[in-house]
Amino acid sequence: MNVRTVITGIGMVTPLGTSETTWSSLLEGTSGVGPINRFDASAFPCRIAGEVKNFDAGLFLPPKEALKTDPFIQYALAAALMAKDDAGFKAAAQPPFRTGVLIGSGRGGVTTTEKNMAALLTRGPRAVSPFYAPMSLVNMASGYVAMKLGAQGPCLDVSTACATGTHAVGEAMKIIQRGDADVMLAGGTEAALTPLVLAGFCQAKALSLRNNEPRRASRPFDRDRDGFVLAEGACVLVLEELGHAERRGARIYAELAGYGLTSDAFHYTRPDPSAEGPSRAMSLALRDAGMAPEEIEYVNAHGTSTRSNDRIETVAIKRTFGSHAGSLAVSASKSMLGHMLGAAGAVEAAVTALALRDGIIPPTLNLDNPSPECDLDYVPHEARRQNVRSALSNSLGFGGINAALVLKKYP
Repeated sequence: MNVRTVITGIGMVTPLGTSETTWSSLLEGTSGVGPINRFDASAFPCRIAGEVKNFDAGLFLPPKEALKTDPFIQYALAAALMAKDDAGFKAAAQPPFRTGVLIGSGRGGVTTTEKNMAALLTRGPRAVSPFYAPMSLVNMASGYVAMKLGAQGPCLDVSTACATGTHAVGEAMKIIQRGDADVMLAGGTEAALTPLVLAGFCQAKALSLRNNEPRRASRPFDRDRDGFVLAEGACVLVLEELGHAERRGARIYAELAGYGLTSDAFHYTRPDPSAEGPSRAMSLALRDAGMAPEEIEYVNAHGTSTRSNDRIETVAIKRTFGSHAGSLAVSASKSMLGHMLGAAGAVEAAVTALALRDGIIPPTLNLDNPSPECDLDYVPHEARRQNVRSALSNSLGFGGINAALVLKKYP
């Protein structure tokens, strides 16, 4: 039986705002990167990030509960509630045991961990919050959203670094396809803009040091790229079995048609220079969708703005698509959002779905001098009107983790 899965709701919390604001800003080529205001970053080599601005947790949960939840849970809940409303679900319209949640995070409650560690070291064990454990557990984004929505179907979490969001959406699709749920809220969330995480990435020399030009710092595929920009936020998609969506008259953004995942098994931070792993993930996603490479017209790239990632992803795309690679439009949302880590893949899946819906491809910002080793059509500077019928979204994570999704215009 061919079980088809569609996207019927999107909720986003990003450095550019919520869902519609994020999409319109991406099309305008607006960057959400700026100086770090969350804490004093003056002693750090990198002092810029993609911060979520003006977020009010009180709009989504009671004030007392906000004190007991880490920001990564708050972002997830906000995105999930927006996605549910966007999908047009009424309170009792869906059997709870047929609705599931799969929201991943790379870091979980690292904000809470840092605060409680500081309290422990300065004031002793009694200063640690009794809510520390549930506030910091990676799976609590899914668990908390399920509690708030009364979703009693499958509830789980994935944590695969920068590929988390893509894996979450792909695995949720598979849950629907095997008949375990009719509806899944799936995506990623991250609130890792903290001193410890920033210091770690600085020490790894992974971040851009373009502190005086924050909006020009994230520059995927550009000759002068010097690292990624740390960012935060969340994105949740409502996935539905097609028949279920049609019976309730749901608006459909796009069809989620294929999913592929692989491992480089090469190095814990560096991708395999052969690009075999990400290429195979793309090929598996195409096979899962029952599509030929030539049917894809747009690739939303992982595009981190690091030296090795951009070069190797370009090689992977060429390896997967062969002579068709030169005909693809490829763009990198991280050029405007920064790298939202575990949330990135879900945001990029949403952006891909919106590109299919609206017939417009968001640009790659700051691509002023394309690197000679990155020689595809990266849609520089300005959005492009194009009636895209099928697209692919890529994610590559630390540990050599690769994932890809294929999306199709619906109908």
